[in-house]
Amino acid sequence: MMSSQAFVVEQVSSRKPSVDPVLLAVLVLLVGTGIAVMFSSSYFRAELLFADPFHFLRRQSLWVLLGAGAAVVFSRVAPEHLRRKVPLLVLVALGAMLISFMPGVGVQFLGARRWIFVFGLSFQPSELVKFALVLYLAHILSRKQEHLDDPVNTLLPPVLVVAVFSALIYYQNDFSTAVFVMMLSLAMFFVAGVPLRYFFSLVLMTVPVAAVLLLSREHRVQRLLAFVEPSRDPAGTGYQMLASQSALTQGGFWGAGIGGSTQKFGGLPEAHSDFVFAVLAEELGFLGVLAVVGLFGVFAHRGFRIAYLLQDTFRSYLAFGLTGAVLMQSMLNMAVVSGLVPSTGIPLPFFSTGGSSIFITLLMCGLLLNLSRELSEVRRG
Repeated sequence: MMSSQAFVVEQVSSRKPSVDPVLLAVLVLLVGTGIAVMFSSSYFRAELLFADPFHFLRRQSLWVLLGAGAAVVFSRVAPEHLRRKVPLLVLVALGAMLISFMPGVGVQFLGARRWIFVFGLSFQPSELVKFALVLYLAHILSRKQEHLDDPVNTLLPPVLVVAVFSALIYYQNDFSTAVFVMMLSLAMFFVAGVPLRYFFSLVLMTVPVAAVLLLSREHRVQRLLAFVEPSRDPAGTGYQMLASQSALTQGGFWGAGIGGSTQKFGGLPEAHSDFVFAVLAEELGFLGVLAVVGLFGVFAHRGFRIAYLLQDTFRSYLAFGLTGAVLMQSMLNMAVVSGLVPSTGIPLPFFSTGGSSIFITLLMCGLLLNLSRELSEVRRG
């Protein structure tokens, strides 16, 4: 008869490996804090536009629930199964991007065609592109790991895929996201060990193209001038930057408390989306900013740790891409609000309103938790 001690050992060893508890806790804190700050920053605008202060809260909560469901699913799907679906996912992302240009299906707002309607809800296809490209690049770069010194057969296909998606996003009049996609892709090329002579060639090709596209539209030039000298046109292009910096400084060390922001009452445009971090700083102060930045820092540490420790190159690159996508977007948004880079229109993950953004972010985090479970299993083995 099996002894009780042996029975306990067998039971423990048969348990399914768990996800990274620290990463899971950080994600829960980011989602909870994000919803609270988003509601505080949006209720005045919601009351003004819809006569309902809870309008954005209800919509965001619905997308959070959908995203949480997607996260649970992707936390349990075998990465190899997803790898077999890479061509299909890329085609779906490409189709969604093309549909956004179709009259009656794609939604045009302020001269940009960035949204499509799905079951009565608006969805931004470029968010799906971020996930599709991370999965695709992790797949193709790991499969051709031994042939990275052959640029024509190995590097040209993924470069063309990235270029096509970047061009489509640009023609949606979303220059910032197009540049972000290129930056994320370059980071994955670098981590995959692409020879430096080819990597720097890609950078040298990307920078002048991005510069030309930046200077090709008047509103982008105005944003650049507002970044260089916002006080030059304080009532025009520099207004948003000055209002953001004012909110950052008014928070002080302790902050005005949740709901205590004054800039969100019309003084700070897009306070509930692109500039929600400024409201956070005004209401939670330096300590709150430090806490939120710290949460993103722990998220980055756990995510990159997973990428480093996983032995399988596909899983390692995938973990890096998923972590990098969230971290780079967060850093870029915070840099904009702080006045370190020109205004981009990139939302702050977990905090800014935007259903497709929070849905895809949670989906990617679910897959990252999945990879942490695999790491736990490998280490136990």
